Amino acid sequence: MARRKRITRRRFLRDAGATCAVFSIVPRHVLGGPGYTPPSEVITRAVIGTGGMGLTAHVTENTPGKPPQTLAVCDVDYKHLGNAMKKAGRCCDAYTDWRRVLERTDIDTIHVATPPHWHALIGIAAVQAGFDVFEEKPFTRTIREGRVYVETVQRYGRILQINTHFRFGNYYQFGSSRRLRKLVDSGLLGKPLTVRVTRGQGRDWKIKMWSGRRNLAPREIPPELDYDSWLGPAPKKPYHEHRVHQSFRGYWDYDGGGLADMGQHFLDSVQYFLDKDDTGPIEIVADAPWPPHPDAVGLWGTVRLTYADGDTIILGSGEWGEPEPEGLPFIEGPAGKVYENYETDPPGLFDKLDAYPDPAPLIDFETAVRTREKAGGNESVSHRSCTLVNLANIAIRCGRPLNWDPVREEFINDAVANRFVDQPMRPPWHL
Repeated sequence: MARRKRITRRRFLRDAGATCAVFSIVPRHVLGGPGYTPPSEVITRAVIGTGGMGLTAHVTENTPGKPPQTLAVCDVDYKHLGNAMKKAGRCCDAYTDWRRVLERTDIDTIHVATPPHWHALIGIAAVQAGFDVFEEKPFTRTIREGRVYVETVQRYGRILQINTHFRFGNYYQFGSSRRLRKLVDSGLLGKPLTVRVTRGQGRDWKIKMWSGRRNLAPREIPPELDYDSWLGPAPKKPYHEHRVHQSFRGYWDYDGGGLADMGQHFLDSVQYFLDKDDTGPIEIVADAPWPPHPDAVGLWGTVRLTYADGDTIILGSGEWGEPEPEGLPFIEGPAGKVYENYETDPPGLFDKLDAYPDPAPLIDFETAVRTREKAGGNESVSHRSCTLVNLANIAIRCGRPLNWDPVREEFINDAVANRFVDQPMRPPWHL
């Protein structure tokens, strides 16, 4: 897709008639000044995918008397679309085909909140069309989709941010991710490190919640849903309500269960404070029931991801296999440990950090859009943390230890595992 000619926010008044009635008298907010935000300072958005997180976290209300922010919403479910239009209110247009949204010239950013099997296609097209993108996790459904997406964002010079919880904020009870990064960088814990991301450490992986159902009987497609468009690049399978909307997470065609739902939230921050944003593990070992179902995501117990330097991340669902012993540290190294509520062994490790330099600040999406600096959760780091999720699920599906090359991004001498890295899309969709 050819890159579109950009129209800036500062041309808002000239183009306002495309999405909002032209005022016969210029409204006060257009003039700016104390207490008023002019349209030139508003980062406008279109939201593609308006169920669940799309509606609650991305569609904003266009308040009367203020410049509108959400200018377009798009969904293949008419009920979701109606809810989004009701929330956005004035100056917002509705679409059922996301490609028409990308023809707009008065929108700055595209928010992608569809199921993951659509993330790469919509995000890549948006970037090629000249938009910055804010996207729900996981970054992509497959590893190759992620690599192509990264290369496209960088080729077109756009800003991308994934909506993960902990890189920018507190990592549960363990405090800010930047403070944990500073502790790791200080060397006070020693090397190698073990990080536990488990039920015993307070992480709910939502495994049973997002497990798929087997042998679903076909149901009648509801009139409000364009099911074929919802499937898009996914294989054509009979409709059942459990396959769509929130419970889509339980099916390999669209997502990867609770591990994919929560994994990038948990692991994006771990990659950051371990200083692993530009690499990945070399060995992945999973403990899960065998054989896995080819369609429905099921239970798993633990996954170990080990890096070349010996650092290890242990994932534990608490839903299958041996229960985890109580009282294990969150981060453990040969020279120190971090437990819940900032307790350390030896005590007072965090008190020693004033003598060490702070990590570089993390830039949020809105600042990145305005300054054109890299966002803190940009395309490269998001791809790496999403790759951890995909590697874990591939190990679960293969049922044996896997060796991964994080530079070439392929499994070593393993054709079966590599088929999960690059999965075909249903024609006519392709990368």
